Amino acid sequence: MKSTAKHLGFWDVFCIAAGAMISSGLFVLPGLAFANAGPAVILSYGLAAILILPALLCQAELTSAIPKAGATFVFIERCLGSGVGMFAGMASWFSMALKSAFALIGIGAFARLIWPDEPEWIMRLIAIGFCIGFTVLNCLTVKGVGRAQIIMVAGLLAVLIGYVGKGFASPLFHVDNFEGFFHKGFIPIIATSGIVFISFGGLTATADIAGEVHRGAKNVPLGMLSALLVVGLLYVACVTVTVGVTTGMELDHNYTPLSLAAEKIAGRAGLIILSFAAMLAFITTANGGILEASRSPLAMSHDGLLPERFGRHSKKFDTPIFSVILTGTFMVLILAGLSIENLVKVASTMLLMQYSLICLAVIVMRSSKLQNYRPLFRIPMGIIFPAIGLIVYPLLIFDMGLIPLLTTVAFALVGLVWYLIYIRPRIQRESAMVYLVKKIVSKNIYRTGLEEELKQIAIERDEVIHDRFDTIIKSAPILDLPEQTTVKVFFNLIAQALAPRLKMSTTDLVEKITAREKETSTIIQPGLAIPHVIVDGENKFEILLARCTKGIIFDPKRPPVHTVFVLTGSADQRNYHLRVLMTIANIVQEPDFIDRWFAAADVEHLRDLVLMSNRKRDHEKF
Repeated sequence: MKSTAKHLGFWDVFCIAAGAMISSGLFVLPGLAFANAGPAVILSYGLAAILILPALLCQAELTSAIPKAGATFVFIERCLGSGVGMFAGMASWFSMALKSAFALIGIGAFARLIWPDEPEWIMRLIAIGFCIGFTVLNCLTVKGVGRAQIIMVAGLLAVLIGYVGKGFASPLFHVDNFEGFFHKGFIPIIATSGIVFISFGGLTATADIAGEVHRGAKNVPLGMLSALLVVGLLYVACVTVTVGVTTGMELDHNYTPLSLAAEKIAGRAGLIILSFAAMLAFITTANGGILEASRSPLAMSHDGLLPERFGRHSKKFDTPIFSVILTGTFMVLILAGLSIENLVKVASTMLLMQYSLICLAVIVMRSSKLQNYRPLFRIPMGIIFPAIGLIVYPLLIFDMGLIPLLTTVAFALVGLVWYLIYIRPRIQRESAMVYLVKKIVSKNIYRTGLEEELKQIAIERDEVIHDRFDTIIKSAPILDLPEQTTVKVFFNLIAQALAPRLKMSTTDLVEKITAREKETSTIIQPGLAIPHVIVDGENKFEILLARCTKGIIFDPKRPPVHTVFVLTGSADQRNYHLRVLMTIANIVQEPDFIDRWFAAADVEHLRDLVLMSNRKRDHEKF
C-alpha cells in the first residue's frame, strides 16, 4: 500500500471542516426551518450544534488513535467488523458526495438573484462546470485543495462576521420580530434541530483525510473542535440577525434568507455580497466534499474491501486519482438531473447511521480494553457522550420519513451482498467486537491481530524511530510468573534465559547476580527492581523483563517486587548501561504504566507496553 503524503496542517483541517459546514444549511435552510419553529429556530441551530458533539468527540478520539485516510470507515471496520465497515464506508462516500452535489446546485439558486433572466439549465451547467473543475483540482494536488480552501473560507468568514456586525447595529433589527418565541412549543424546536442537523454534517467527515494531515492525531481533532465552536456560534448569530431584520411573513419558506436580510440592511450591494458569499460557501463545501468523500473508496481499497483500482495513486501528482474521478462523476450525474430532495434526506439518514456506528465503535473499543488502543485524545466522562449519541441519533433517523429509511435499507442490502460475494472470501480480519465477545465468553485472554495493527499505527502516528533500546527489547526474554517466587529461584530463571545469549555458564551468571544483590539492593522503589551486572567480554548487552503478579521476595523486610528489568553488559558498555537506566526510569514513571503492566494479557503485551512508551528516543551510536 502506498503511503499518502502529509501535506495538510491544522489550518487546512479547520478550513476544510468549516467550509463543509457553512453551506446550504446557513444560506438556504433558515427560511424553511423558520416555518417549523418560528423565531425559536435560533435554538434549533444551537441544539443541532450540541447534538453533533457526541459524534465529533467520538470521531476525535478514534482519529487520534488511528489517523488514516478514510478514517471513518477504518474506525468502524476495525471495531465492528468488515460487513458493518463496508456499509459505513459506502454511506460516508454517498452522503458526502450528495451533500457536495447539493451545495453546487445551490450556486444556481443564488446566481439567479444576480442574473435573474438566465434559464435554469444554464445554472445547472455552471454547477457541473464547478464540479468538474474541483474534481480536476483534487486530481492534481491535495496541497492545492488545502490552500484554496483556506483562501475561500477566510473570505467567507470575513463576510459573515461583517453581516453579523452590520445586522446587530442596523436600525432595522427589531426585538419585536422575536415575539411569540416559544409560540409553536418545544417539540417543533427539537424536530427542527433534526432538519438543520445536516448543516453540520460535513464536520466529522474531515477525519477521512487524517492520513494526509501532518500530526493528524493532534491537528484533526483540534481542527474539528475549533471549526464547530466558530461555525456553531456563527450560525446562531447569523440566524439571529436574519430573524431580527426580517418579518415572519418575509422569512417563512424563503430560499435566500440571508441575502434577503442583507438587501434590507445594505441595499443591492448587500444582496450581491451575501449571494457571492453563499456561492463561495457552496464552492468550499463541494471542494472539501470531493476531497473527503473520495477517501472512503481509497481506504476500502487499501483494506481489500474494494478492488485495487479504487486505491490507485497518480505517480505524478500523488493523489488517489481513480477514487476522485469516481466521486466527481457520481456528482455530475446527480447534477445533470436527479431529484435532490429525497436524496438529501437519504444522505442525512446515512450520516446519522454513520454517527450511531461511530459512537458504538468507541464504546466497543473502550470495553474491549485492547492494550494498544492508545488515543492521544480521550472523550471526557467515560462513555457518557457516546451513549447519548447512540440514543439520540437513531431517534433523529426516524424523523426523516419512510423513503429515506427504505433507501437506506436497500443500500445496506447491496452492501451485504457485496460483503458475502467479495469481502468475506478474502478478508479474515478480527474486529474489536469479535475480540470483546470472545473475551466475555471465555476468560482465556489472547493476542489479536488488531493489537499488532494498532501498535504499528501508533508507532507511525508518533513518528517513532526505534533506537538501540527498542531493538534489544524486541528480542528480549520475558518472564511472566503467576506465583510468588523467592529471589534465589528467580535468579536461576534469569540465568537460564540470559546465559546462552551472553555465552557464559548459568552458574557463573547466577553467582554474579547474587553477589551484586548482596552488595546493594537493586530495588529502586516499592515493587520495582533493576538487577544489573557486568559480565566478561566485549560488545555484550542484554535485557530481561519480568512480571510476578504475586511478587518476588527480594528482602523479607520489604514489599514483594512485581516488576523487574534485568541488565547485563560487558565493561565497554558502561555508558550505555547508564543511559538504559535513565530510559527505564522514564518508562516506569509514565502515569498509567503500573496499571497497564498488571493488565497486560501476556508477555507480548508486556513487550508492547515498553516499546510504545512515550520516552525520548536516543539515536546515538555506541
